[in-house]
Amino acid sequence: MNAIRGETTRRRGPALDVAVVGGGMAGAAAALALARAGFATALLEARKPAPWSMADEVDLRVVGLAPSSIAMLDELDVWTSIRSARTGPYSQMHVWDGQNGAAIHFDAASEGRDLLGHIVENSLVQWTLWQALGAAGVQVLCPAEVRACEAREDRVQIELADGATLSARLLVAADGAGSPLRQLAGIATHGRDYAQHAVVAHVVTERPHRQTAWQRFLPGGPLALLPLADGRSSIVWSLPQAEAQRVLALDGQAFLDELGVASDFRLGRILAGTPRAAFPLKLQLAERYQGERLVLLGDAAHAVHPLAGQGVNLGLRDVVELRDTLDAARAAGSDIGAAPVLRRYARRRCSADTLDALGFDGLARIFAWRSPALVAARGLGIGLLDRAGPLKRRLAGHAAGI
Repeated sequence: MNAIRGETTRRRGPALDVAVVGGGMAGAAAALALARAGFATALLEARKPAPWSMADEVDLRVVGLAPSSIAMLDELDVWTSIRSARTGPYSQMHVWDGQNGAAIHFDAASEGRDLLGHIVENSLVQWTLWQALGAAGVQVLCPAEVRACEAREDRVQIELADGATLSARLLVAADGAGSPLRQLAGIATHGRDYAQHAVVAHVVTERPHRQTAWQRFLPGGPLALLPLADGRSSIVWSLPQAEAQRVLALDGQAFLDELGVASDFRLGRILAGTPRAAFPLKLQLAERYQGERLVLLGDAAHAVHPLAGQGVNLGLRDVVELRDTLDAARAAGSDIGAAPVLRRYARRRCSADTLDALGFDGLARIFAWRSPALVAARGLGIGLLDRAGPLKRRLAGHAAGI
């Protein structure tokens, strides 16, 4: 990491156990989880999230929270607040191939569960986590931007853009896919640009979504219709860049008509929709999750295709693994920022995240096949998987974080 340079600091805070940089969902959850586990924790973020309100329109960015993520949020005493605000539970998922009609259906009841998950606004989860930080004893520094950091024998020294400094035994980089901290630590990434954008909006459909997540795989990319609490569906439509720009430029009715065709009118006609937005898609994996007294977490470590809706769930599983690893190290009397401790976290999460990310990437490649023979083979495979009970249950359990 870069050594600290510059003038004498204006103030010096007490040494912390952990400094978490980045206050998104994964970073805020990490700060809250570590503080609740008894670690002296600070959260550093450049911008405080906008207040969430029931009176506001539903955020265009939503996440499908798996049971493992819900269990973790419940353990942090924030899930009840989130659930009582605005969530879209779903008990079934139907996935079908737009080229050959083959389908696979997941039903929570067949897995012995009430639900497969909840569709929740990103901003609601983040805001609720932030509201819990103070009571948990998290020192929130906002606005705060890390300018430099230096790993020392027993701590990492951090300098902020305003000249202030603080020290911690461990620095957690949860500062997003473009992570400045990851770059400061000299950790490279690899992956690929999908040359796609995900077009997002909320729509009113002719038929109810029936608490079902619908996903159709098309040659240009998958289209998901996710159930919202108010009866609408949130769409995530992955399209080649030029096609995404064309779809964004359509007038309202033309867009609804094209979306109806793309969804195979599975929920009937698309009757109305919100303004649309789009964001680029890429696969990005950090080559390592560990530096000197530093670990990566969430999007700073991995960015994946949204087709499986697992990006945030992977980040929250990082949080659980980090908390448990540090807790075990403390119980053993070890330095929580020592390299052997961080290697345990990095090895476990890097392996799991990479396998999942490459699995999602493999699905994206398979569903991009256009050769008639390969499309037919894909349809046969989907049909066999839908009838293979044990394997199907194992896939569902993995997605649930079990």
